[in-house]
Amino acid sequence: MKKIVIVATGGTIAGVGEKGKTVAYHAGEINIDDILVTIPDVKHLAYLEIVQFMNVDSNEMNPDIWMKLSNTINQIIKCDDVDGVVVTHGTDTIEETSYFLNLTIHSDKPVVLTGAMRPATATSADGPYNLYQAIALAANDEAKGHGVIVLFSNTIYSGRDIQKVNNYKIDAFDQKSFGCLGYMQDERAYFFSKTFKTHTVQSMFSNEKLEKLSSVAIAYYYAGADEAYLEYLAQHNDGIVLVGSGNGNFSKAWVRMIETCYQKYGTVFVRASRVPLGIVFSDHVFDPNQRCISSNTLSAQKARILLMLALTKTTDFKELKTIFKKY
Repeated sequence: MKKIVIVATGGTIAGVGEKGKTVAYHAGEINIDDILVTIPDVKHLAYLEIVQFMNVDSNEMNPDIWMKLSNTINQIIKCDDVDGVVVTHGTDTIEETSYFLNLTIHSDKPVVLTGAMRPATATSADGPYNLYQAIALAANDEAKGHGVIVLFSNTIYSGRDIQKVNNYKIDAFDQKSFGCLGYMQDERAYFFSKTFKTHTVQSMFSNEKLEKLSSVAIAYYYAGADEAYLEYLAQHNDGIVLVGSGNGNFSKAWVRMIETCYQKYGTVFVRASRVPLGIVFSDHVFDPNQRCISSNTLSAQKARILLMLALTKTTDFKELKTIFKKY
């Protein structure tokens, strides 16, 4: 029987509210052991070891916690008797944590994140079944080599591309235009696709203990957005991800301020889009001075994570562009 380590961080899956209700609850209130009691059949899937890493709402996640979590999982998963890891996590920021781990875990063993949209005290809570399937997936040999993955509502997602698309339904995630990696039927996994972007053991960010990340902010563009905000952010950060309209577009005033920040502070800029689907390419019209790196298919929040890691390796513009194409 496989050995799977569950690293619990809290979230709605560990949430407590008014009995039977699905809203107005507090996330991260009960321990993972209390959830496992509700799914006794899980003992047939794998031998389980529990690590209660923390117990919070996922909005409390931050870069320092990401690094500690990644370092902890890397220590766990390098043990010969460990076959995989399951991380329970809140859904609000699971897409960010999954991508960070996808870039920083140095193993091809399965690392599976899961959570819930309904608290543990709700009628027909979805957390126990998601956890059951996540454990089954982590114990499946076919889950190796796919990078960090997320299991939610019978669906297997790539940690790089998963995105929360609904804040109410239990089927709350999608993978943009790429489809999913596969599906679960009870404890059985069916893979149909894979990600071709660099991750885990091939990642340049996964072969060392993480201690510090570069500071990167996100600036959201809207009609009439004040460009002065960019300079404020540039004064306090190494990089800025711009959430532009359309193909990562913005006003001429923003173009001028981007150039000013680059000249004064050496700020590294990445262009992302507020549009959920599509791709951001380089654009010599909206970025005439070519000061911005294209986020490609990464959301702004994931582009921020990649830039935070990339800037610890290099500040060379061409090298950073190559990293964004590779990852």
